[in-house]
Amino acid sequence: MKHAYVFPGQGSQFPGMAKNHYDQSAFAKKIVEQANELLGFRLSDIMFSGSEEDLRRTDVTQPAIFLHSIVAYKSIEGVKPDMVAGHSLGEFSALVAAGVLSFEDALKLVAARANAMQHACEHQPGTMAAILGLADERVAEVCSQIGDVVVPANYNCPGQLVISGSVSGIEKACAALKEAGAKRALVLPVGGAFHSPLMKSAEEMLKTAIQSASFYQPVCPVYQTYRSGQMDPNHTGHGRGWRYAIYRSGTRKGIAGAYSKDQQGFCRGICRIATNSYLFNFISIAPFSHCASNEAWYFL
Repeated sequence: MKHAYVFPGQGSQFPGMAKNHYDQSAFAKKIVEQANELLGFRLSDIMFSGSEEDLRRTDVTQPAIFLHSIVAYKSIEGVKPDMVAGHSLGEFSALVAAGVLSFEDALKLVAARANAMQHACEHQPGTMAAILGLADERVAEVCSQIGDVVVPANYNCPGQLVISGSVSGIEKACAALKEAGAKRALVLPVGGAFHSPLMKSAEEMLKTAIQSASFYQPVCPVYQTYRSGQMDPNHTGHGRGWRYAIYRSGTRKGIAGAYSKDQQGFCRGICRIATNSYLFNFISIAPFSHCASNEAWYFL
C-alpha cells in the first residue's frame, strides 16, 4: 500500500500547536529548540501560549505551521511517503519530507517568505475569503465589479474558490457574492491578501532569499500545486526548477497571483496523485485544530 503525505498551508494554526509533541518527545523538543535558535526568537512560546491573534501574524503563522508540520512528520514511525504535496506554504514542508530541502534551509526560506509577506501586509492590509457554491466564472465576474482590490486567488475545486484583496474589497465582495447566490462567503483567519497583487513586494523579496538555498534530488515524487502534477526531477538541474517552483509557492502566478482557471490547483493535484498511483491512504500532516477521518484520509 502506498501513502501520500499532504501538508497544510496558512489558516491551520491554533493555540497550543505542537505542544503535545514537545512535551512527550525529546526528539520533537530538539527540533523545536533548534528552530527557536535558527529564528532568533522563541517561536514555541507563541505556538504554545499565544492567542489566536498572536498566531495570525504572518511572520509567526508561517514558521509555526511549518515547524508543527515537520515535527509531526518526523514523529511518524514505520510509514515513509511514496509521494508528497503541500498547499501553498505546505510545499516547503513537502520538500523537506522529500529530501529536496534541509530543515534548516527550508525554515530560513519560510521565515524570509513570512517576513516579506508580513511587510507587505503592514503596508497594504488585506484578507481572504472562501466562497462556496457559486460558479468560478460568476465569482470572478462579481469581483471585477467591486472597485477595490479583490481577485480570485485559489481555485481549490469546482464550487470552492478563495478570493483575496483589501479588507474593504473582501467585505464588499462577500456581500455581493451572497446576493449573487453563494451558499457561503467565509472570511479566513489569515493576516493578509495572499496570492493577490497586494503581495507583489513580498514576491520580489522572496526571489532573493531563494538563491541561497541548496536543493537535492527528491527521494519520492513531489506534486506541485501550481502545475497540478508531479515535479520532474530531471528538469530541476542545479536547483533552478525547484527555485522556480517554490517561488510560485503554491500558485501558478506566485504569492502575488492566482491559480489559472484550467489548473484547479491543490484539489486537482491531489486527485491526480490518486488517479496516477491508485492510492488508498492519504496522510494529512498536522496542524489541525479540528480533526476528522474516514476510509481514505488519516489526520495526524
